[in-house]
Amino acid sequence: MCLSSPASSSADSVRRPIMAAALGPHYLVFTALLSVGYQLVFFAVTSKFRFDKLTDFAGGTGFLVNAVVTVLVSGGGYHARQIVLTALQVVRGLRLALFLLFRILKWGTDKRFDGMRDSLPKLAVFWRLQALWVFTVSRPVTLVNADAHGVAGSIGLGAADYVGWALFAVGLALETVADQQKLALKSAPSKGRAWCDVGVWRWSRHPKYFGEWLIWWGIFVSASRQLRDGDLLVAVASPLLVMALLLGLSGMPIQEQGWNKKFGHLAGFAGWKASTSPVVPLPPDLHRALPRVAKTVLLFEWPLYAKGLGKGSDAGGRRSPD
Repeated sequence: MCLSSPASSSADSVRRPIMAAALGPHYLVFTALLSVGYQLVFFAVTSKFRFDKLTDFAGGTGFLVNAVVTVLVSGGGYHARQIVLTALQVVRGLRLALFLLFRILKWGTDKRFDGMRDSLPKLAVFWRLQALWVFTVSRPVTLVNADAHGVAGSIGLGAADYVGWALFAVGLALETVADQQKLALKSAPSKGRAWCDVGVWRWSRHPKYFGEWLIWWGIFVSASRQLRDGDLLVAVASPLLVMALLLGLSGMPIQEQGWNKKFGHLAGFAGWKASTSPVVPLPPDLHRALPRVAKTVLLFEWPLYAKGLGKGSDAGGRRSPD
């Protein structure tokens, strides 16, 4: 479905080659500079005032900026897939940015930067990585908006679009509910209690990460209907990178090892970990019944998540709030 008239389509056929020559057929350099430049503004504030409360806000709104700017510079002749995917990335970026801004303002500090605030080189590395993160994960929407092969008008909406949008909706809902349930637990009078095992956190130790996976796989699935050849391979790097970083670097390893150190001595903690799926939500009874190989291969229950958990930790019983 095309949202332009025949006259506007004719004008678009003239503008698009000019725009493609100016920005490049895949908006590669343009969006790289846009991502770096936007993050650089916030890095300047952070380095000048040692103020890290805008860090996650900058990351979340970076996705919003990339989506809006690339659709606006695409030269018109917008198609339904462009409009919807741009809107989805805007909604996801804005929700995450506002929630994380509210959370850091409420909690007052970001422990990730305890060893960075007084080190400009370390801060610079972090912000460069954040710019790279935004640039890479945004690629499916960027490529759809760039429409380098000019096929958007000839490829209408199909099953892949609806499946992708449904995955996004489920992922966004799961991520939002998980964030709110954990925030409510920490804000309750009994916030001194240990780990979060309420609501969706009873079925997954990291439900918001699973929601994040669904969000970016959903966007990729919809975009894949339009993308061709190498563009498709570039786009799939987006959800794969999200999974890889959350599983092996910046997400679960840090959180799991922190929990092991903080809560490993408490009654019931090891039992909770043993009965709760790492990422993919599953009923605890079903998760316990699965063989170890299935948990390792299919559910990502990897040995590195047990690092720091003492051998003498209690494997059963009910936990007691600390």
